[in-house]
Amino acid sequence: MKGKRMFVAVVGGRQCSQEEAKLAEAVGVELAKRGVTLVCGGLGGVMEAACKGARSAKGVTVGILPGSTRDEANPHVDIPVVTGMGEARNVIVVNTAQAVIAIGGKYGTLSEIAYALRNNVPVIGLNTWMLAKKGRSVRSIIAAQSPKEAVEKALAAIGGETK
Repeated sequence: MKGKRMFVAVVGGRQCSQEEAKLAEAVGVELAKRGVTLVCGGLGGVMEAACKGARSAKGVTVGILPGSTRDEANPHVDIPVVTGMGEARNVIVVNTAQAVIAIGGKYGTLSEIAYALRNNVPVIGLNTWMLAKKGRSVRSIIAAQSPKEAVEKALAAIGGETK
């Protein structure tokens, strides 16, 4: 993918723990350092922390907003996309991205993971959901142990450079 702009979504809860916020901010920094455009739902929590990290490293952030006004975007969103679609905008978030990094999250994050997997968008998990079917673990989510590893795995999954 050399020479082409890469897009990675960071998904997670609108409210999050301090640990999740630190992870998200570090993921944002790592994406920006590699010239990757960060896509998210544009609100608070994990989304805001990831955007803050990306902006601090001179990255570009896109917020796919659920409401009908740009004003709901967190202050670190460069490009607000107003959808008026509520949580249905989750499909747009993951389909805009070439890979998804899920951090923590509740059911909204789980829906984004499901949409991504259904559409063959690789999902990297950092302290997020685990999936099981018929009582057996399903390894559809690629586990990462650190923000750097999550970004490296996301870029490897889409054929981007990891260094």
